[in-house]
Amino acid sequence: MPIHRLAISGYRSLRDIVLGLDRLTVVTGANGSGKSSLYRALRLLAEVAQGRAIPSLAREGGFASALWAGPETFGRQVLTGTRRVEGTVRRHPVELKLGFSNDDVGYAIALGLPAPSYEGTFFSQDPEIKAESVWTGPIVGRANVFAERRGPLVRLRDGTGTWTEALHDLPAFDSLMTHGADPRDALDVLMLRERMRAWRFYDHFRTDQDAPARRPQIGTRTPVLAGDGADVAAAIQTIIEIGDRGALDATIAEAFPGASLSVASNEGQFSLELRQHGLLRPLRGTELSDGTLRTILLAAALLSPRPPELMVLNEPETSLHADLLAPLAKLIARAAEGTQVLVVSHAAALVAALERQGAARITLDKRLGETLAPDHDPPSWTWPKR
Repeated sequence: MPIHRLAISGYRSLRDIVLGLDRLTVVTGANGSGKSSLYRALRLLAEVAQGRAIPSLAREGGFASALWAGPETFGRQVLTGTRRVEGTVRRHPVELKLGFSNDDVGYAIALGLPAPSYEGTFFSQDPEIKAESVWTGPIVGRANVFAERRGPLVRLRDGTGTWTEALHDLPAFDSLMTHGADPRDALDVLMLRERMRAWRFYDHFRTDQDAPARRPQIGTRTPVLAGDGADVAAAIQTIIEIGDRGALDATIAEAFPGASLSVASNEGQFSLELRQHGLLRPLRGTELSDGTLRTILLAAALLSPRPPELMVLNEPETSLHADLLAPLAKLIARAAEGTQVLVVSHAAALVAALERQGAARITLDKRLGETLAPDHDPPSWTWPKR
């Protein structure tokens, strides 16, 4: 399920932005332009399907710190610099909105400030899920919504177009995606949720001397590399046995000429072994450089025998020598043949190499604290009516 449209409103520096994503897209921009906010927003969308959106916001410092801190809109004089930025009377509620769609289905969620409570709860700072909508097709309309949540009420539209009330007391901290995805009455919602749960995110693998990836680990068949890369040896062995071993060997040979990668097993404990021309013994995980280990981790992620529908890589160039960026771009492009890949990067060499591999480029910039994509032609998008 590729994402063709990604819409974010009211989240950090992303006041109101809509992006069109290709099969392979690289997002770049200067430091502070909003790349990390874009990555976090997409990851927050995935957390909704896991029922972890509100705890995820808490880990970011709470809902208030995640909200857009500027005015609701910018006047013409502010944009031209003839008037300073000032607060204005709001026309709409303070909300954080996230949404995506492709040609077949779309989803949007709105989180807002909690209503005043007089019940003495300790959770009065938690955001509330105000609304959710699931629809068919790329753009939401009144006729193509088939599941919606308004406050505690969840409605589902059946095959005849008739609305039925599925829930009337859904708590403000629970999502339609987790509590309204009934396999009998809301199969399409359930299928969308499971597809969102399968999205894969890789962000700054640990490669320090105490990194789990350097240590032997009990190995089991591992078609999907863990987020921290701890099971990399098992993931590599899985690729060797049931995946594309030729692509793995070619990736290692191009990145490290004359080298070969294998896995050693000692009473069920798996560990990496890198053989290099001229050495009398293989190098183990504890001996690998940060860049070498990171390359192996990225290979394990991108050559997964069970590719996701969406993979997001945040600054994969970290710790890599410039000579490794072109092979990495080829590896990413190869993965994009079977899955949608979004890369967030500030390395000009990697961005250029990905463009040579056919990636669409989105360059972010910031004006008056707001993240913009000035050279990007955004696709059409409409937020669900309330």
